[in-house]
Amino acid sequence: MASNAPDNVEQEIKQLIADVIGRTPEELKPEANFWQDLGVDSIKAIEITVAIEKKYKIRVRDEQIPKITTVGQAVEVVRETLKKK
Repeated sequence: MASNAPDNVEQEIKQLIADVIGRTPEELKPEANFWQDLGVDSIKAIEITVAIEKKYKIRVRDEQIPKITTVGQAVEVVRETLKKK
């Protein structure tokens, strides 16, 4: 499945996040903090998680969510989870 290729994952996740928070994917740098830099609140964080889970047909464990604070960390969690599929 080409869309799950590691090189596409980052861009796809940036697009998902951008759609949820009303920004452009270009604004989403890997080091951007969801709360401090992007103004994500807990509701938006859940929306982002659900969008990622639906797109990749994966499950992000509840205990992982608070530890995912940057765009780059979100990308890594998805990549690692996809490797385990």
